[in-house]
Amino acid sequence: MPRPITAVIHAQALRQNLAVVRQAMPNSKVFAVVKANAYGHGIERVYESFKSADGFALLDLDEAKRLRALGWTGPILLLEGIFSAQDLFDCAQYQLSFTVHNTQQVAWIQQHAYPAQFDIFLKMNSGMNRLGFKPQQYRDIWQQLSQSDNIASITHMMHFSDADGDRFGETGIDYQLQQFDAAIAGLPGERSVSNSAAILRYQTQLQSDYVRGGIMLYGSSPDYPKHTIQDWGLAPGMSLRSEIIAVQQLDAQESVGYGSSYVAEQPIRIGIVACGYADGYQRISATGTPVLVSGIRTQIIGRVSMDMLAVDLSPISDADVGSEVVLWGQSSSGTVLAIDEVAAGSGTIGYELMCGVTARVSFITQE
Repeated sequence: MPRPITAVIHAQALRQNLAVVRQAMPNSKVFAVVKANAYGHGIERVYESFKSADGFALLDLDEAKRLRALGWTGPILLLEGIFSAQDLFDCAQYQLSFTVHNTQQVAWIQQHAYPAQFDIFLKMNSGMNRLGFKPQQYRDIWQQLSQSDNIASITHMMHFSDADGDRFGETGIDYQLQQFDAAIAGLPGERSVSNSAAILRYQTQLQSDYVRGGIMLYGSSPDYPKHTIQDWGLAPGMSLRSEIIAVQQLDAQESVGYGSSYVAEQPIRIGIVACGYADGYQRISATGTPVLVSGIRTQIIGRVSMDMLAVDLSPISDADVGSEVVLWGQSSSGTVLAIDEVAAGSGTIGYELMCGVTARVSFITQE
């Protein structure tokens, strides 16, 4: 019998989350972002749920090829663009769009000697300061590319750094949006500005021909704790489930786990769960991080080890060996523990937990 820890991918929840994008931005084309192997969910596992999107966006050529192998014939966007001149041949063969964000990529396109016409997304650096051309450079680069015989279309693109907060003005997008709008004024072409946070928070303020649905598709709130997934109508796309494999009774002043970081103040019944940091659960998750046992909310206690962690069974009198434990997601009885709450227990975000589930965990897909 395999070790009782499983990552369950909920196909219906993924479809529901995609529908939330459509509802928020009904006049936009939707790219489903499936980078990092669909945020750890698996491209092949999410494909059926997301194939009603208008396109897919990702980083790696190999992931793009996997989508084509699944039968996808629509648009695919490489969000970091090409990494060598040779990549242009793959873009032509597999009909891939790509982001252009530096002068080396511009040179590779201009020097490409074979008959190919590429749909590109020209990236502006409007304040994120990772990728893209500063606003004062942007129009000149656009002019160069618009004159290239290798370019079929240019979409204007930028990425908000603070759509989940308020760093750039009252809404968190004001300054960057002003920079972007001023730089592309009068230039033809469609535009793509909205990530998950912008889709949800500023749907009535933004015009975005293409939106890029990322973390929201997988059931995490991009601006947690200000808003939860329930606030946005999202559902967990992944549930990490295990079981209790042992039960211990601690007396007052007894401890559990390495370093004796948890010492019982009074007698307490605890469960040992088959899940640890070698499965992708954060070692630094603190005592008090929420967990579900038999669909009832409780907490982890003590230090997370490589293969196991301990939970407080005080609220669940009938819990025993074999009882279901949900580290994040949805229990078999329907109770939801949002991944964002669990991530907060280790000072991180849901993205990292999703992407961090390790290869030794079995995955299954359910409706």
